[in-house]
Amino acid sequence: MPRRLRAAAKPSPLLICALLLLLLAATVEASIGDRLPEFRECVQICKQENCNIGSATQIPLHRRLLFWTCPAECDYTCQHIITDNRVADGKPIVQFHGKWPFYRFLGMQEPASVIFSLGNLWAHCHGIRKLLARVPATYPLLPWYRAFATAGIAAWTFSAIFHTRDFTATEQLDYFAAGASVLYGLYYTPIRLFRLDRPTARRRSVLRAWTLFCCVLYALHVAYLKGVHWDYTYNMAANVVVGMVQNSLWVWYSYRRYQQTRRSWSFWPIIAVALIMAFMSLELFDFPPLWGTFDAHSLWHLGTIAPTLLWYNFLIKDSQYEVAGGDRLKS
Repeated sequence: MPRRLRAAAKPSPLLICALLLLLLAATVEASIGDRLPEFRECVQICKQENCNIGSATQIPLHRRLLFWTCPAECDYTCQHIITDNRVADGKPIVQFHGKWPFYRFLGMQEPASVIFSLGNLWAHCHGIRKLLARVPATYPLLPWYRAFATAGIAAWTFSAIFHTRDFTATEQLDYFAAGASVLYGLYYTPIRLFRLDRPTARRRSVLRAWTLFCCVLYALHVAYLKGVHWDYTYNMAANVVVGMVQNSLWVWYSYRRYQQTRRSWSFWPIIAVALIMAFMSLELFDFPPLWGTFDAHSLWHLGTIAPTLLWYNFLIKDSQYEVAGGDRLKS
């Protein structure tokens, strides 16, 4: 799980790149597999035999395009050699560099997570296109729904990139984009539930205060991760807490909406929340990847596709009901 200064001249691209690299710099903690003597010996021998200048083993183009180098190839190969030996000896599979030893596909480190991340990306693209086609352009909540889709699209794009190739920069962009998406989910929820978009002086003041609060909250979140401690446990806990608050509000609203409308679609948020919580529980029971491909994290990504589609369908029904005057009829 990110001041402005007026300058006489624009900063150079080199300076910008240097600042970005500094921002995304971080340390990497070792896993059990990294510390195994047999793994380190395997990598060392592989590098000596295959990575010498002038006689290095040729790497296929599609992998070189994804920045696979000879040392990285040795690391990947040795992970699977050690894993196969451990399985043959009846020993448990262990992680390397904080990840399970996945079988890559077309150079992708975690192909299942990449594909399922793209599935969520498609769900947001499909959902917002459908919503914009079926809800009048004058509907006042559309800007917030577009921003919700944009945050989701960005989060799942960076997720796919990160799972394709795990670097410090791709990992942090994934975490920060995911955090922004989760926090935006909480941000727009009270705007819809309490109609903070309506042009009254009191609501405008509340909206400004709420917007400022969420921006500060996100800035503090990023500042802590980057400036204090890159804490995986904290990042997960922060996203879970924000998500739980948002989900609780939608469950309350869903029940209230059903009392108003007596329509089955009013319960869709409850169904979506239940599905998301069920698949999120997979993260608590992490296990080695099935067939070297499907781990708990990838299945969690798979499980969020259907609730996302259901969520956009609810937003469409909810918006159409209001546009048709249903709320006025029930008031």
